[in-house]
Amino acid sequence: MSGEPASERRGLLLVISSPSGAGKTSLARRLTADHQGLELSVSSTTRAPRPGERDGREYRFIEPAEFERLAREGAFLEQAEVHEHRYGTPRAPVMAALAEGRDVLFDIDWQGARAIAQRLRGDTVRVFVLPPSMTQLAGRLHSRAQDAEDVIARRLGRAKGEIARWEDYDYVILNDDFETAYAQLEAIYRAERLKRVRNPWIGALAKMLIEESPST
Repeated sequence: MSGEPASERRGLLLVISSPSGAGKTSLARRLTADHQGLELSVSSTTRAPRPGERDGREYRFIEPAEFERLAREGAFLEQAEVHEHRYGTPRAPVMAALAEGRDVLFDIDWQGARAIAQRLRGDTVRVFVLPPSMTQLAGRLHSRAQDAEDVIARRLGRAKGEIARWEDYDYVILNDDFETAYAQLEAIYRAERLKRVRNPWIGALAKMLIEESPST
């Protein structure tokens, strides 16, 4: 966003949640690819990589003992157990990004979203992504062929409980058409980035304009 003094910006934490298969990861990847000033928070997890995933890109894949050590040391901004695996957001890079005026996107579940909002309420914007139907959600989980049938069944069994958390969020998007859903997500990000409270440099500029005598 040209024209904004970077040193006077406060970073934004954009949190995206959805049931597994509703499309939050695809939306998150597209948004970070399209916006240079937005970086994806890479969580640590105890689950094994899925086909095509790479350590340090989608997640940092660590052993349970290492996760427990980091948790004891307070290294996570938030942590939760999801589908029998533990996930945690590293604290240090997020706090550094906020202070330096960089924006961070989180692809996490409702538990993590709630924890981040409680700790950093003024900096956090939460977006929930809904699937068009449970039938389509099941179809997406099967078509991506990343999980065994019993894992898919557990994910579907928990989806309604996750959807029930939609009222916790600032915005809700229906991912019936990807391009439409993405346009809505991008509009949310742009609008939140432009909020007065996240751009304190505006105050000095407004004062200067008020005091300035226009030349004729």
